Amino acid sequence: MEEILELVRDAELFAKEKLSGLVRNDGIISCSKHLDDVVNRLKSLGVVDEEILCSGWLHDTMEQTDLSFDDLYERFGSKVAVSVSDLTPDMTLSKKKREQAYVRQLGDSSFDSKMIKLCDISANLSDLKNYDTSKSKKLRLVRQQRRYLLAVKDDLLSNIDYPKIQTLLASIEQVLNRFAKRPSKTKSKQ
Repeated sequence: MEEILELVRDAELFAKEKLSGLVRNDGIISCSKHLDDVVNRLKSLGVVDEEILCSGWLHDTMEQTDLSFDDLYERFGSKVAVSVSDLTPDMTLSKKKREQAYVRQLGDSSFDSKMIKLCDISANLSDLKNYDTSKSKKLRLVRQQRRYLLAVKDDLLSNIDYPKIQTLLASIEQVLNRFAKRPSKTKSKQ
């Protein structure tokens, strides 16, 4: 158990070091706080798997820094590197193509990656209250998070190992409904 905690702690410290000083789109919340929020949500779902928790800590590192898949593979292993890669959009594509490819990528990702993305979506939507921007920009962000949710939701609903996923999905639906979005019952056609 000690070794497991050490690996997760290493991932936490590594991610916080790599993302040190960076803030989220709201200009207020630090990337470190966001990572705390995502991993705390994973733990609240009952996740104890070290590789899932490591991936939760590291999920933004490839997108936000110069870290590569190989860097993560060497330090944290294949499963963590693949999960983080699943959660990283291809920044070489144009914005529109990147979004479309990312939604497909999320839909094809592992259950573990989808669970991390669910916690990421929940944290992102929770942060909206601090985001000082126009209503239209908030609505665009909500629509984006909804597309991501639609890509991962069906597989998450079919898993019985984490029954608290239902509760997290319900809270996400409440936020979406507050922004006048229809509930996300099925996968969208991308």
